[in-house]
Amino acid sequence: MTRIAQDIPKIGLVMDAVKVVRWLKNVGDTVRLGEPLVEVETEKSIVEIEATASGRLAQILVQVDQQATVGDRIAWIESDQAQPSGAPAAAPTLPSHESKVSASRIAPPPSSLEARSDDRVRSSPAARKLAVERGIDFAAIAGSGPGGRIQLEDVQRAAEASSNTTAPQSPSSTLVPLSPMRRALARAMTRSNAGIPQFTVERSVDWTVLQALRTEFSTRQTHGSPRLSVNDFLLQAVARTLIEFPALNATFSGDPESPHAGVIQATGAHIGLVLAVDNGLLVPVLHNVERLGLIEIARRRLDCVERGLKGRLKREETDGATFSISNLGAQGPDRFTAIINPPQSAILAVGRGRDCVVARGTDIVVRPLSVLTLTVDHRVADGRLAADFLARLVQILEGRDWRLN
Repeated sequence: MTRIAQDIPKIGLVMDAVKVVRWLKNVGDTVRLGEPLVEVETEKSIVEIEATASGRLAQILVQVDQQATVGDRIAWIESDQAQPSGAPAAAPTLPSHESKVSASRIAPPPSSLEARSDDRVRSSPAARKLAVERGIDFAAIAGSGPGGRIQLEDVQRAAEASSNTTAPQSPSSTLVPLSPMRRALARAMTRSNAGIPQFTVERSVDWTVLQALRTEFSTRQTHGSPRLSVNDFLLQAVARTLIEFPALNATFSGDPESPHAGVIQATGAHIGLVLAVDNGLLVPVLHNVERLGLIEIARRRLDCVERGLKGRLKREETDGATFSISNLGAQGPDRFTAIINPPQSAILAVGRGRDCVVARGTDIVVRPLSVLTLTVDHRVADGRLAADFLARLVQILEGRDWRLN
């Protein structure tokens, strides 16, 4: 019988920690290779981690509500199979009468980063890396993980405490720790603002025709079809425009100083829809939107929003977008500028619709207008192209050429 480790795999580009939400198997249960074993909460959603082997769940090392980082061991599976290639070595099984001294004789010697006097300190790879970068002494850290294991969060708290000693807060202030989602958002937006040269173009859109079409389409829809929202029309219009302007349906890759830098163009319109959730933002991604009619777009949008609010999006439903839409709705501002979500190349901010007095030929009329603000990665496109893209998008939104099914 072989004991095989169940570790936390890499999930997403910026993930460094997860929280165990629910074990789908109990100790002693039979598990199959590739079968969902545990649900963990990442910075974006709740995802399932699959079993690394078939056999019996022998031991759970990380309990519900405890945190773990990439590479951390969270369980042991007893299996009749051979040890998978590249899998972590199985833990030695000691007779019950063996003492801790016996166990220490077979343990590898601790490294300088893992040593506290003569005792071994268990720690995650991410925690060790950060401790070296910040110059944090492991001897001063109390581990919050299983068996006193030092986690990434423990090192982060120690680093924050160290910085607070040099810059004490006022007695009336309170430090609120970042949630995993807010931390991921902070990293992404900092990276975006610091590393991406961004510019914006604006244009107003008249919703008169679209509002009439929404009413018309509602009478033609079959029973049980989802109600169409402005976001559904936006998604279809943006998808059509991206296909016509492939330069904006792309991501920038590499260092601009390197001869290997370039622009990677997507083969379909993969659009993120920014969604406000507790403690942050979530961006569900609708893939290949250019192939979908308005009703199917609405069905997928409603499904993604519902599961996103519950933290139940799948990994592939939050990755792969090249473009995003941020619509703050009727209670939002008249206009706003959105920051690009790396590695995407552009994002569209939709201001609230409001009645405005405008000139139509020689007439003065009132029309429902919104300001659309397009933020673009200047490494991918220039102002002329962005302006043409936005003009074409407005032309589609103000027209009657829509695909319902």
